[in-house]
Amino acid sequence: MTEITPGSTGHGDSPPPGSPGASANVNPVRDGQRDLPDGAVTGAQRAADQAPAEVVGARRPLDIGQDIDLPAGTGAATVGTPTLLGLPMTRQAVQPAFDEHHPPDPALIGDCVHCGFCLPTCPTYVLWGEEMDSPRGRIYLMKEALEGEPLDDSMVRHFDQCLGCMACVTACPSGVQYDKLIEATRPQIERRYERSRSEKLYRDLIYNLFPYPKRLRALRGPLRAYQASRLGSLLTRAGLMRKLPAPLQAMESLAPKLGPVERIPERTPAVGERRAVVGLLAGCVQGTFFPDVNAATVRVLAAEGCDVIAPRRQGCCGALPGHGGREQQALDFAKRTIETFEQAGVDYVVVNAAGCGSNIKEYGHQLRDEPEWAERAETLARKSRDISEFVVEMGPVAERHPLPMTVAYQDACHLAHAQGIREEPRRLLRGIPGVELKALTEAELCCGSAGTYNMLQPEPARELGERKAAAVLATGADLMVTANPGCWMQVATTLARMGKRMPVAHTVQVLDASIRGVPVEDVLEHALSGPGTALARPAAPAR
Repeated sequence: MTEITPGSTGHGDSPPPGSPGASANVNPVRDGQRDLPDGAVTGAQRAADQAPAEVVGARRPLDIGQDIDLPAGTGAATVGTPTLLGLPMTRQAVQPAFDEHHPPDPALIGDCVHCGFCLPTCPTYVLWGEEMDSPRGRIYLMKEALEGEPLDDSMVRHFDQCLGCMACVTACPSGVQYDKLIEATRPQIERRYERSRSEKLYRDLIYNLFPYPKRLRALRGPLRAYQASRLGSLLTRAGLMRKLPAPLQAMESLAPKLGPVERIPERTPAVGERRAVVGLLAGCVQGTFFPDVNAATVRVLAAEGCDVIAPRRQGCCGALPGHGGREQQALDFAKRTIETFEQAGVDYVVVNAAGCGSNIKEYGHQLRDEPEWAERAETLARKSRDISEFVVEMGPVAERHPLPMTVAYQDACHLAHAQGIREEPRRLLRGIPGVELKALTEAELCCGSAGTYNMLQPEPARELGERKAAAVLATGADLMVTANPGCWMQVATTLARMGKRMPVAHTVQVLDASIRGVPVEDVLEHALSGPGTALARPAAPAR
């Protein structure tokens, strides 16, 4: 039974620093000192960090200790400012926190030894240095919830602020399956926690729009007219755009430049000897806003000896609602996707969006409770390949023409961390004569896109986007290449906002251009100002 009481008496009740009721005698926590010279100023004081810091020993990754056991009260939310469409303080305390339908597995929670290796790779910990906004901190909150702590505003905020980038999974030496834990927690929140009316409406808008290609296509005409009118630039110049709530500003700014749509045949024959019959997952956002990427994918696959089937009736694979905790919606989409590609009779399903690929590969786990679907789900998961993974696995046969340029390859989190695919796209890019790869600093950190994160959590997403954009610019590369539409939109939009527009493309577009012998100048121009690129905007007037 769910009990919602007006006010939390759990870990979320500690007053924020500086508020009435906050103790003036609390010793402030400073940045870790072991890596600083004697007498150096150690940085910002955060009294709210005192309890976890006393246990951990410091806030910096360099100083993290082992085997923490955090005291009650350390889950208090100490970062983030509630906004109209953000997470308001609703003063809920839902007990028990989790119901019996797949709560976080205590055995998986027990795998975490609190070593701290995840901390330098966690975007929110890097931004704020807050223990409860780290993977091990969130795992601790899951443990608290299983042991009787209520699901309150503070706990929900810490879970919501997780990007789900899975960098911690890559970094963890103990093999902690944080992906399974956070994906079990989010549906619990969506079922049991009552969000504010404004936030619920905004989330409903996102999850009832973006996973539906037909609805997105219906928006193309009005959105293209809006972009052609330059109304967005006028509103920005007049200072009216910034009066919108931050999430709506983020949604508007992320819309890429639209152009003509190149229609993809339902069946494209292989060039030369047929080596395989593959299905193409067209995607929701990818298929609507980045149709050039799908067209390039079909050409590359055909050139590599594949018949390509692009089923007309396919829809969302379930990644967006699944990562957002909307379990039933995600499962419905998964079943439809399975049926679609079973009917297509393909050897493989090729995916060119990292988030979609990682989701399909988890179909067996998602549908484990339904015997009539579980085996079919596992079969499709085994057939699924990222485009770079597939071409490397098959062995490239199409001739590559030179593209003399430097490329900054940005790892999409759900490709590098969730699927473990890092070398394959780099190998394909290096296989193009003239291409020189440039490495990014902080390559493991998420760019802030994370599915719908940049629309739901715009402030940290903006910070992470600027951090990633700066890393890309520091390479001095001619072109940024990535493997996910969300990363593309996030980084390209951030660069444009910074006044540093830069060509951005998908890995498969570069391969396609090389196979077709497109001049490098045309590749860079298309990647800078063609469909899918960020819109240039004037700077907003000073506040």
